[in-house]
Amino acid sequence: MSRRIDVVLFDLDDTLHDDTAAFHNAAEEVAREVAAEHGIDALALKDAYVAEAEGFWQRLNREQLQARLSNVREALWKAALERLGIADGELARGSARRYNDYRKKYFSVFPGAYDMLRVLRERGMKLGILTNGFSETHREKIALLQLGELFDAIFIADEVGMLKPDPLLFAHACTALGASPMHGAMVGDRYDRDIRGALDAGMFAIWMKVRDETIPADAPAPHAIVTSLNDVPTALERA
Repeated sequence: MSRRIDVVLFDLDDTLHDDTAAFHNAAEEVAREVAAEHGIDALALKDAYVAEAEGFWQRLNREQLQARLSNVREALWKAALERLGIADGELARGSARRYNDYRKKYFSVFPGAYDMLRVLRERGMKLGILTNGFSETHREKIALLQLGELFDAIFIADEVGMLKPDPLLFAHACTALGASPMHGAMVGDRYDRDIRGALDAGMFAIWMKVRDETIPADAPAPHAIVTSLNDVPTALERA
């Protein structure tokens, strides 16, 4: 059954821009500096930080949305350094500051992002960003990526007090943009957060597949799978 799409929501990280590359590159840059200063294995420190950070984001819950992300990153670097036998709070604080600064130079949108968003706006669709990030860094990131003017609304987890995959968050975003979830679409790279939440809310779900992942066993399939943002307008036409 076809449906009219009036609102399209997009995840931010690894959907509109390559956050994984920025995250890994900045972590490695900090790790190499720390390694040169303290005689430890740079890649081991980078891997330790990546493991700590990925664990935090996988476990993120509503209570943790009250934390300052700068404090969270300091704690993650502290834990990573301790894995390599270094207990140094000041070094952890400095590493977190450097990491935050270095990430910014690696920010860039995926190919075709701006043109794709303009095409959807020309079709009369309302556009929103729906992210589990923190406004402390994500507002700046959106500005640096020059994405803000292309969206009608931005929904950041700590500002709205909800996290994907809560279907109420998807419904809230659609309603705020003047449409029911039935007339909304979600584009995201994480099946468990973006696709499952959108499907549970009754939305059209487009999986931006940027990693070698499969749909979990017995889980509902997305309505469309794309590997490039250039394919999103066609996927929406098929709705």
